[in-house]
Amino acid sequence: MRGRLLQYSGDQVTRPMKDRTREAVFNLLGPSVCGAEVVDWFAGTGALAIEAISRGAQHATLVERHIPTWRVIKRNLEQLEIDGKCRVERADAFFVADQLLPRERRTIHFFSPPYDLYVDQMAAMVQLIERAAAGSIAGSQLVIESDHRFDYESHLTLPVTWRVRQYSPAIVAIGLLENTVATNNVEA
Repeated sequence: MRGRLLQYSGDQVTRPMKDRTREAVFNLLGPSVCGAEVVDWFAGTGALAIEAISRGAQHATLVERHIPTWRVIKRNLEQLEIDGKCRVERADAFFVADQLLPRERRTIHFFSPPYDLYVDQMAAMVQLIERAAAGSIAGSQLVIESDHRFDYESHLTLPVTWRVRQYSPAIVAIGLLENTVATNNVEA
């Protein structure tokens, strides 16, 4: 699927991860993508899930609440003929988490929302990330793209080894879940 252009809704709030950043993220994830489940909690164009499928992920779930963007994702998946490996949820990530968790397979969770969500809805973002971790098995990974306003280390209390890279203005933190998180430590 390399070099194929994705359709884009043109919505100013939908900020696709820069190509250079996405390539670097997948280089860091390396072979762990093969056979993994993927959940893209703020799918936007669907580029992260599409890239994961192209690198051997078994299945991807994409969550997008904006209806025109959701339609574009569906068209992109059909055009690339990978819609059979993907499930697209037209929903708000904050409200659909209970339906998508727990995950019984090694999962890569992508969190690449509009950066303002980390400020305007910080408690909800922290809760969503921690719920995803709580609903995942050891060896799963969290990929968090934010800007300088979100300090993941001070807000998240997870048994995770973090690898952090800066791709200005983005800061990408990739956390490997070392063991399962007790779900009773995370508010539902």
